[in-house]
Amino acid sequence: PTSDPALLLELKTRRPPSLVERAGCETWSVDFSPDGAWFAWSMGHGIVWVVAWPLDSEFNPLFSFLIHACIYVRNQATWEKVLLHVQESQNGETDRGDKSFSCGHPVWGLAFGPRPPKSNATACPAKARSEGKNSLLLATGLENGVIKIWNVLTGSAVFDLHGHEGVVRDLVFPQNGTLTLISSSRDKTLRIWDLAHKGKKVQVLYGHKDWISSCCVSSDCSMIASVGRFDRMVCLWSLRSYTFIRNLTGGAHKTVYLLSSCDFSPDGAILATAAFSGSSWWIDLWDPYTAEKLATLADYFEDYGQNQISAIQFSPNGLHLTLVTDDRSTKRDRDSNGLCCKYHPQGGVVATGTRDGHVRFWRAPSAVPSLCHLCRSILRHSISTHQIEALPLPKRILEYLTYKNIPERLKSCCSSDEEEWES
Repeated sequence: PTSDPALLLELKTRRPPSLVERAGCETWSVDFSPDGAWFAWSMGHGIVWVVAWPLDSEFNPLFSFLIHACIYVRNQATWEKVLLHVQESQNGETDRGDKSFSCGHPVWGLAFGPRPPKSNATACPAKARSEGKNSLLLATGLENGVIKIWNVLTGSAVFDLHGHEGVVRDLVFPQNGTLTLISSSRDKTLRIWDLAHKGKKVQVLYGHKDWISSCCVSSDCSMIASVGRFDRMVCLWSLRSYTFIRNLTGGAHKTVYLLSSCDFSPDGAILATAAFSGSSWWIDLWDPYTAEKLATLADYFEDYGQNQISAIQFSPNGLHLTLVTDDRSTKRDRDSNGLCCKYHPQGGVVATGTRDGHVRFWRAPSAVPSLCHLCRSILRHSISTHQIEALPLPKRILEYLTYKNIPERLKSCCSSDEEEWES
């Protein structure tokens, strides 16, 4: 129970006293499957938990059992015995049963993959349909640089991807349904894996000078964006030619600051990046096509003191930008520090992971997009800023279509009035 009306549910993991406040228990990544039917989170100490969504004890007996018993064991043999005991009580219903994956090393990034392409059914229809029905991939990026690929519905490991020489910090699958996986690492590289060939075909992108904190893919799957935590670079890459496009920051900033996260808007017309310098945090909104900075959201964060922005993400309709903050200055606040966030594909709920390995589900602001916003989103999904500016349209419409109409007060404070932005 909680007095916060926005907090819907919190999943806690109880640990032995010897593991409390020790490194390795953090939830660095959470994700919903593309259809919103599954939720996964790294619950610390190399364990990834996958549950059916929505969370309902009637459909999730294993999950319900563990939540009520608050079971957590470090010994893997004991852990497997617990899982076996509970799974046997499910009367063989494993298709929607919850899964636990032991990765052997701390998990820093995870991402659900798409289901197998329908074209596979042409070779062997019966077998392909059977395999497709029982296949949903989950990629987990580990501290030792290995990426493990799992079959969620069967609970089995598929194969490992080797190549990174540092922590795999972020993973993302493009939204085009292909078995392409993009990974970013502290080894200063991004890698593009073809899982259809078990990762044997891989493209390596070089350009960052230090750790890569985060990466994301535009909705039309044409661009990859990545931010370097210490090199202060916001890089754009072509997902079609695997080449470097530009550095949005331009290298002109002399102030020492860190970059933590990035995300494309649902239509791909805006790239948001989070940065920190001293005690000041801000979010920059960029036009990825022209490298123009559209706005900087800064003053809003004054109420959060020394909090650092760990992650940002646009809502599925593009009307909100969610941010997660992390403040380790006091022991009281440390247990509730946020490290990651993820919206449900249909919106309405956003999940956040914390340093204590817990997960919180929040009620996301609801808003019905205007017809103008829907038209702009559909148009910008496939048309670049340069193409828009070449159209013989009135200045006000051009500014709206290129997101140059962001109200001045949104540049300095948080506004819940979508109508002002919409107008």
